[in-house]
Amino acid sequence: MNTFWLKFAGAAVVAVVLVIVIGIILSSNKPASAPQQEPSTETKPKTIYDTFERDDKKFAVKPQGEDSSDSTASAEANAPAQPAQPKAPTVAPQPKFVKLSFENEVEAQKLYEWAKTQRKMGRLPIMGFKQMVDACREIIRRWPQSQYAFLSKQMLADLPERYYKMYNITKEELDTSSFYK
Repeated sequence: MNTFWLKFAGAAVVAVVLVIVIGIILSSNKPASAPQQEPSTETKPKTIYDTFERDDKKFAVKPQGEDSSDSTASAEANAPAQPAQPKAPTVAPQPKFVKLSFENEVEAQKLYEWAKTQRKMGRLPIMGFKQMVDACREIIRRWPQSQYAFLSKQMLADLPERYYKMYNITKEELDTSSFYK
């Protein structure tokens, strides 16, 4: 048997181990530097996933509860009259939506989720927002006073302005004032 190659492989292993040990010894002799602080989250560059997460939170569908303004008004009517106190600052008006039937609710929700997905895809290079805009327009056309139409209008308004002309987005498609009446 030829032991030359065995001796050569052993010498290579010993050389690699020596290089590693010398590197460890030399790196431990360096003076300790001040610990580096991690940059704050505001200075870190945003990734596309951070943007997706922000959009998911911003355009999440919140379940509609019972109209709480009626229950608070009846509770105030039953309460005994108290001396005049300074009024608390008024709360911003809440939008009012038309309740959809179960079938329409499911269909609107499905189309809205499609629009959200297309919004994410539109943020990717070489992609566009055309399918998102079309889905939002379909929601606004079919269910004009629903919460999905409101969120679709917000989604359209959140697009950068350079896309308004590209996709012919009108001011009426961005106007949410009808939900506050």
